[in-house]
Amino acid sequence: MSEQDKVFIFDTTLRDGEQSPGATMSHAEKLEIAGLLDEMGVDIIEAGFPIASEGDFAAVKAISEQAKTSVICGLARANLKDIDRCWEAVKHAKQPRIHTFIGTSPLHRAIPDLTMDEMADRIHETVTHARNLCDNVQWSPMDATRTEEDYLCRTVEIAIKAGATTINIPDTVGYTAPRESAALIQMLLERVPGADEIIFATHCHNDLGMATANSLAAVEAGARQVECTINGLGERAGNTALEEVVMALKVRNDIMPYRTGIDSTKLMNISRRVASVSGFAVQFNKAIVGKNAFAHESGIHQDGMLKNAETFEIMRPADVGLSETNIVMGKHSGRAALRSKLAELGFELGDNQLKDVFVRFKALADQKKEVYDEDLIALMQTGDAEEDHIKLTALKVSCGMGLEKSAEMTLEIDGVAKSVSATGDGPVDAAFNAVKSLFPHTARLQLYQVAAVTEGTDAQATVSVRLEEDGKIATGQSADVDTVVASVKAYVNALNRLVVRREKAGGDKAEVSYKDVS
Repeated sequence: MSEQDKVFIFDTTLRDGEQSPGATMSHAEKLEIAGLLDEMGVDIIEAGFPIASEGDFAAVKAISEQAKTSVICGLARANLKDIDRCWEAVKHAKQPRIHTFIGTSPLHRAIPDLTMDEMADRIHETVTHARNLCDNVQWSPMDATRTEEDYLCRTVEIAIKAGATTINIPDTVGYTAPRESAALIQMLLERVPGADEIIFATHCHNDLGMATANSLAAVEAGARQVECTINGLGERAGNTALEEVVMALKVRNDIMPYRTGIDSTKLMNISRRVASVSGFAVQFNKAIVGKNAFAHESGIHQDGMLKNAETFEIMRPADVGLSETNIVMGKHSGRAALRSKLAELGFELGDNQLKDVFVRFKALADQKKEVYDEDLIALMQTGDAEEDHIKLTALKVSCGMGLEKSAEMTLEIDGVAKSVSATGDGPVDAAFNAVKSLFPHTARLQLYQVAAVTEGTDAQATVSVRLEEDGKIATGQSADVDTVVASVKAYVNALNRLVVRREKAGGDKAEVSYKDVS
């Protein structure tokens, strides 16, 4: 494909996506997601904000070292210290990129109290510095869509002359409509000298539900890079969803004759994995990757589907990685069938991994008549915590109308078994009180969410828990056919992550709040 036909996919799940309150990912999780993005064919991975913390720097550096084909990008504010720190993290990549930004709208210029001329000088200085370090530099005028057009043209021209190879135009507050998004890109291409020699990118937030539409409108107007996240994760209402852009370009190639290098058959797998590690479940009616995206209940729809799937589906389930065939999995299934089914779902396991998963699969199959694809995915996504300081080893709850709600529990804390009985308003509350009694802490429960993985009374329950302690947020998730057990495991999983963050707190001091970025 020619450069004019290609749309570069810039994924910022690990940077902008992780800025969603409670979506913080562990080091290992970031590396895993980055590996999946790289394997899927994402052109540019924005791996993080290196100066934000030692942990973020380490993650960006590690992702840079492991990346095989993707460009690895780090974010930096418009100052030399940020840019130097960013370069130290990404320089290990085969294809590194520095992304530096500054807010150019009147509201954002007022924050550093810079005049237009002073900001213009800073843009020239910082982009020049970045280009002297790296030959792949991206510059963003934050809140571009609310910046005066003349000044926006002036700053974009300065950045291009200073060496920026990509100019990103962010709709930072999600205020723009598609027609405006297209007109803005077209205006810049027409008015800015050198605009035809660089790539324009679009970064749209979803505050009014128009992020994907705005991004595609910008592409039609000449933008050749779309910034997006898996599941649309991100600040406030989120960002343009990667899966929506990829499938829109694929399905509507008649009106948008552009191509991406994304392997769309991996979309469902990475969507579910990001949902698992971030603790942000995908809504059932979410486009492309929602549970109901390929579900049909209406009799008219079902009849049409049986005669010709195209009557009510504009893409095939296989296009996004869903299986079109169904190997029934149950307690009589063997290792070969399990390995085959997991491979079909996108999970390639070594012999030792398969042995561990097979034990958990058999335990689940003994409790359910049939193990569905969703059950297996949940099984793969809710293994042991990275740092099992706390383990649930025994739990018994008592509840009922007119009865005291109580829980008897045994936890293994750093290898030492401890038991207690506790009461509460319900069985889950009693169980959580028991955990707190055995492992005293000040973490506050911010979110408790239960979702059925499959249908029926024997369905697995996936429980997500979000805890906050001294400004640190950790999420935990677990699945089990027993909702109370899943709840406690998720709670303990979140506590384990908080313990890790406590231990790292002394050497992981943030130099900037994540809320400072677009």
